[in-house]
Amino acid sequence: MKLSDAEMVRAAIAAAGAADGRDVPVGAVVFDSAGRELARAANAREALGDPTAHAEVLALRRAAAVHGDGWRLEDCTLAVTLEPCTMCAGALVLARVGRLVFGAWEPKTGAVGSLWDVVRDRRLNHRPEVRGGVLEAECATLLDTFFRTQR
Repeated sequence: MKLSDAEMVRAAIAAAGAADGRDVPVGAVVFDSAGRELARAANAREALGDPTAHAEVLALRRAAAVHGDGWRLEDCTLAVTLEPCTMCAGALVLARVGRLVFGAWEPKTGAVGSLWDVVRDRRLNHRPEVRGGVLEAECATLLDTFFRTQR
């Protein structure tokens, strides 16, 4: 069953709920072309003591482990609550993700149109389809609430 972009971002919002209370609540979910969930993850940098443990990277690793075509996720969609950073944008390009759908824009570190636009760089050999701002207010509220409690 095909899922709408909003349904996929809602799944990412649910995934963000699994973040350790010390980690920024960002969630990511990878879906195959039929809309089946392959993997989900929340940020875990603090929980794992790993600077690369962003939700997107963790979800891509898990999806590649179960996907029928190994690390190439060309027929997959990555849904995430926050615009990916440069590391995550690079990872999804290298994984050949077919589509990226995300919620809130990240003007300070976003690499999918805000600060940089890694995924649309014509020098790269893969450029996924991108749709940003899906359920933007809901995704931004997750972050606002988290940072308000941290201060």
